[in-house]
Amino acid sequence: MDELDNRLISALKQDGRASLSDLAGQLGVTRSTVRVRLDRLIGGGEIVGFTALTRSDVRPDAVRGLMMLEIAGRGAERALGRLTGMAGVRAVHSTNGTWDLIAEIGADTLEDFDRILFAVRRVDGVTRSETSLLLSTRR
Repeated sequence: MDELDNRLISALKQDGRASLSDLAGQLGVTRSTVRVRLDRLIGGGEIVGFTALTRSDVRPDAVRGLMMLEIAGRGAERALGRLTGMAGVRAVHSTNGTWDLIAEIGADTLEDFDRILFAVRRVDGVTRSETSLLLSTRR
């Protein structure tokens, strides 16, 4: 991948539905160059798919945080299933080290955030947690 490929991917991340003509104009190359590059990126596995984002996917949560969780015994899979269905839990990641799971939490207010934390701590198998608020995000 070169800089043009990176710029093409960046443009597609901004607008995955952009036409080849629009992408070519934005990148300062021909339409056929964009098509060839795009086909090569897809064929080579650099671009593995396209998706649609809904309003709720990009809705900024006023309060966000990461909740590290320790799960008792072999209950991680059961806890994972329970956590992924909870309102306010945006994503759950398995990890190594001290913590078994990391939950990304989002809420409109601190009070809502606190309620979500309380609910997560009550999930069967969660034995310990540590939460960090996300104060700002840079790329």
